[in-house]
Amino acid sequence: MKVCRFGQQGQEKPGIIGPDGEIHDLSGVVPDLTIDALATVREVDVMTLPVVAGAPRYGVPIKGIGKIVAIGLNYEDHAIESNLPIPTEPVMFMKALSALNGPNDPVMLPKDSTHSDWEVELGVVIGETCRYVSEDEALSKVAGYVLVNDVSERFNQKQRGTQWSKGKGHDTFCPVGPWLVTPDEVGDPQQLAMHLDVNGVRMQTGNTRTMIFTVAQLISYVSEYVTLYPGDLMITGTPPGVGEGKKPQPIFLNAGDVMELGIEKLGAQRQHVIPWRDLGDARLG
Repeated sequence: MKVCRFGQQGQEKPGIIGPDGEIHDLSGVVPDLTIDALATVREVDVMTLPVVAGAPRYGVPIKGIGKIVAIGLNYEDHAIESNLPIPTEPVMFMKALSALNGPNDPVMLPKDSTHSDWEVELGVVIGETCRYVSEDEALSKVAGYVLVNDVSERFNQKQRGTQWSKGKGHDTFCPVGPWLVTPDEVGDPQQLAMHLDVNGVRMQTGNTRTMIFTVAQLISYVSEYVTLYPGDLMITGTPPGVGEGKKPQPIFLNAGDVMELGIEKLGAQRQHVIPWRDLGDARLG
């Protein structure tokens, strides 16, 4: 099952992707897409639902994300290109909820940004409370998987003290979607090809099979320190090819650049990079 949320920011409706490849409107079945709503959606005959006309905007595919737990350096080659030690335990940090963004919405550079970078990642949406969960149980707690771009401002991440969140939580820095795909359609989460292009040039090529710590290991590990609740999002690290690691010199994002990324079975994203502007009280996602 592939579910989504579509429409203007702040006015998203629930949808489901039918066998015809079209978005079908779920708003007559559930008011929005939450973890609790998924059980109801499973019982629906998709092809009886109205087809959504045109090519609407996709929003973040699940409502009610409570927190974003991120894992750093979870691919050995990425740790090496980052000039950091290969982890012997998962590296955890938090990404701000205010960074959530639709999968094809613009990514806005932070004010005075000099080192903004890209990271294609597998996202895991939690379906049941996880507290001291065993590795054997971990995947049974997953509601679905999503494509995520863990956009990062490297100077703020690494040169402004030791807190990575400073470079990870900027507005628009967590595009999610286009869909949440349930585990039955994904199969083994450790066998998913992934890629990211900038301005049509392939930057990242990888596969989740090369993770240092598997999805099951990560859920179990994180649940020892942070209780994971239904709707929480965990992002699981990026393969090599980030701009910071490019040789002979790093490449960073500029206004006008276009990022295109995808993960097998989870769809694709496309984001224009725009300069910083004052958003006032706007809410993204």
